[in-house]
Amino acid sequence: MSRIGKKPVELPAGVTASVSGQTVEMKGPKGTRTFKATDDVTITVDGNVVTVEPRGKSKRARQQWGMSRTMVANLATGVSEGFKKELELSGVGYRAQMQGNVLNLSLGYSHDVKFEVPEGVTVTSAKPTEIVVEGIDEQQVGQVAANIRAWRKPEPYKGKGIKYKGEYIFRKEGKKK
Repeated sequence: MSRIGKKPVELPAGVTASVSGQTVEMKGPKGTRTFKATDDVTITVDGNVVTVEPRGKSKRARQQWGMSRTMVANLATGVSEGFKKELELSGVGYRAQMQGNVLNLSLGYSHDVKFEVPEGVTVTSAKPTEIVVEGIDEQQVGQVAANIRAWRKPEPYKGKGIKYKGEYIFRKEGKKK
């Protein structure tokens, strides 16, 4: 039995949900998002509560139950509050700067890295060593943050690179004389 799937999703103030077939559509102050569930679950809206129930007792129906409930909850959070990932740059000369729709990264390479920001996500860099990725789609926000981090992952000896805010970097001891 799914523990997550049993919980109903309560809609925040200003968010409306509608279900047509297996498609859930949420509208809120930040925008509109949709999710198409599989045929293994039934989604119902009662006032400001959305519930997800499995159809049958098959293993696949139980798997889809919790996942579908989480996707619906993410829709509600995305259209009301949005999602945010914060990245930190550490290292001598490592800098980030927004130029229009392009994030310009100086990461110790012989050239600057120009990262094109996809539509639906906003990237800001208030300080040269901080990057904030925001949007209403949790998957897209996480993927953009991971793509930026992939240019220079933190290394274990000096901790230089791009890391998530609050991420712990396991440090190794260097060579001994």
